[in-house]
Amino acid sequence: MKKKSLLLFCLVIAAGAVLLPAGYGLSAPAAPKEIRVGCVASVTGMFAGMADGGVFGLQAAFDDINKQGGVSVKEYGKKIPVKLIVVDSESDPAKTGLLAESLVVQEKVQFLVCHNEPPPVHAPVARVAAKHKIPHLADVAVMEPWLGMRQDASPPFDYTWALGFAIVTPGPPGYTILDTWKEELDKYGDRTNKKVGVFATDEPDGDAWYAIFPQAMKEWGYDVVGVDKKLGLFPMDTTDFSTIIQQWKQAGVEILWGNAPAPVFGALLKQARAMGFEPKIISAGRAALYYTDVVAWGGDLANGVGTETFWSPGTKVYAAIGNTTPASLLDRWQKGKKRPFNVAMVLGYQVAQVLIDSIQRAGTLNADAVSKAIGETDMMTMCDRVKFDQKTHFARIPVVFGQWQKTNKPEVWDCPVVFSKHKSLPTTGKFLFPIPYK
Repeated sequence: MKKKSLLLFCLVIAAGAVLLPAGYGLSAPAAPKEIRVGCVASVTGMFAGMADGGVFGLQAAFDDINKQGGVSVKEYGKKIPVKLIVVDSESDPAKTGLLAESLVVQEKVQFLVCHNEPPPVHAPVARVAAKHKIPHLADVAVMEPWLGMRQDASPPFDYTWALGFAIVTPGPPGYTILDTWKEELDKYGDRTNKKVGVFATDEPDGDAWYAIFPQAMKEWGYDVVGVDKKLGLFPMDTTDFSTIIQQWKQAGVEILWGNAPAPVFGALLKQARAMGFEPKIISAGRAALYYTDVVAWGGDLANGVGTETFWSPGTKVYAAIGNTTPASLLDRWQKGKKRPFNVAMVLGYQVAQVLIDSIQRAGTLNADAVSKAIGETDMMTMCDRVKFDQKTHFARIPVVFGQWQKTNKPEVWDCPVVFSKHKSLPTTGKFLFPIPYK
């Protein structure tokens, strides 16, 4: 009888323990010593300018939260520091999937992140995230080619949440390249002969651009030279652009517009200058985003080249971690890198902010719970507001127009914002027109 009573007593105590609220006489589960976050980045290769700033921004945000003791995780009743593990893809999309697999399997990362890099770089990582059900948060740059990849993905990219800008997909003013560039172009188009040469690399990013912009410019009343024959759409490994340039020159092209990686466009630009082809307006999406890339072109080739961009250290609306401000983040970059502003650092910081906030809202490191929290994000970041579309897993960032200009500063080159539809991102310089050639 005594044995039965003792057994019954033990069962009652055990049941009571299960029903007790968390923290009521019970300790929280053992917390991991760190949150392990993996990043496949183009540390070297043609997209290195993106990783240069992007990895810096990711690490800066994680450093900021670690100074506060780490990310607050309710499940463990404590703050846990973050460790960022970066591996180099060498700007090769064929390598990113294997590297992401290694991060998950060997490095035991719990989350995957990436700063602003072209869509093809991210897709293999998204497949790994789907396979292992690992939350993946990345700035995939361009909306349309990314959503095309996502639509056809198998398995579905359900664990990937992407940020970026749109080319043409309707949205608020200043959130597509199309409406931003059109207004800037309209200011000066009548001071040209309206003849346009377009260029793009024949891969998802460039193909999406070429499929949209030439037609749009024709509708705006511009004469787009050779687009019916896909003049200016060339393979990524092209090194001789003389035939294309000659046709632009013969047609009297005064506006050059396109999208390509920096080294490819740099080679095109160098050959154009040697052949005496001197457009009044040049805009090079992707190619002209980063200081290290345009400097590598050499000489004065960068002068007057325009580009889409997404942020300015003079932003009026932002939210950061701790006491960090746009000015202090820029100061950390300049002291650490000895180089001018790189917009990718802000996009990296933004990605890290969203992950940190999502973990804290989820209150756990559980993958499904964190992924759900990412999707429910609605927050101000260092780079504007982030709110995801639940259907597309995509959050849009604002677009402004910048232009590289030669200065008397020690670094020589600056890329002020010359057109913006955003009060939070004011212009910081005047558009240089026409491009001065020596």
